[in-house]
Amino acid sequence: MEFQDKVLTCVDCGAQFTFTAGEQLFFYDKQFKNEPKRCKSCKSKRVAVLSSNPVVRDGRQHARVETRATCSQCGKETTIPFKPTQGRPIFCRECFVQKRNVASA
Repeated sequence: MEFQDKVLTCVDCGAQFTFTAGEQLFFYDKQFKNEPKRCKSCKSKRVAVLSSNPVVRDGRQHARVETRATCSQCGKETTIPFKPTQGRPIFCRECFVQKRNVASA
């Protein structure tokens, strides 16, 4: 099956965007039935709104927390999914994975 780029219209902002042949192939491989309805920026906004829903734990709702912090190992600015406890080190994703891999070896 051969795919060609298609121009679609976003249902949220009305802007036109291209549904590329590669994206169509991906949709075909995943057996998705519908074409995308939103441009990339509107989809990103929608995902951000939907993912900001509170987390339910122990039958109670807890707000999702995201805190900006500086990595204790490399000094890079990062975000973490919790409020840091005083005195405990904060790691960016790369340093955390590296530290975890060293510990498991």
